[in-house]
Amino acid sequence: MNQSDLIFLVAFVILLTTLVVFVVQFVRSRRSRGEDGDGRAGWWEGPWDEDDRSR
Repeated sequence: MNQSDLIFLVAFVILLTTLVVFVVQFVRSRRSRGEDGDGRAGWWEGPWDEDDRSR
């Protein structure tokens, strides 16, 4: 195995991992919209506990 084979292997693994992450995120977002329906937002959409604290 020479250096160009190793670079190709690393690039292939990175691309494959990126593709898997995108597919998993897409499937999870479609499933959470369809089945639950309880109106809860995702973790990125507040409200945040720190904002409700009295100062």
